[in-house]
Order: sequence, then structure tokens, then C-alpha cells
Amino acid sequence: MARIEALDWIEIADATMRLAFESADVIGLRAAKAAKGGSKATDEAWLMWSEKVQSLAELQTRLFWGSMGTNPATTTRRTLTHYRQKVAANRRRLRQSK
Repeated sequence: MARIEALDWIEIADATMRLAFESADVIGLRAAKAAKGGSKATDEAWLMWSEKVQSLAELQTRLFWGSMGTNPATTTRRTLTHYRQKVAANRRRLRQSK
């Protein structure tokens, strides 16, 4: 493995770790909302499910049309960017609705 390629994968590992921590925060915010119960908790559960389906469909479409890159590192990086953007948007929204 070339040095540049190895550095790519170290960068990808870092982005993956960041996504894990950011996702954990969103999970906590969603769990707190669910614990309160009521229609807002139901709406959040539905939104969470529908966002996951939509996000997967977006990535599959990008992959099908070839816009995810031509090598594994590029595809992985773009996938992580896609999910980190979604998680960041949820994090902002959930923190504002506290």
C-alpha cells in the first residue's frame, strides 16, 4: 500500500470515528425525546425511519450513476460525508427543539 493510500485510510478511520461520536449524540437526543412520549416522540420515530430509507436511496442512486468515485477510498469518503451531513442536520434540529 502506498503512503498516500495509507494516509487516505487513516483519514477515513478518523471520519468514521467522528461519525460514531456524532451519531451517539443524536441517539441520546432522540432517546430523550422518546422518553417524554406523546405525539412528538412518535413523529420523531417516524422521521428517523424515513430519513434512513431516504438516505440509503440517495446513496444507491449516486452509486448507480457513478458519482461516488472510482476507487474504494473515494467512495467511502463520500459515503461518510453524506452521513455526517445528515447527522449534523439532525443534531442541530434536535438541539433547537430541546
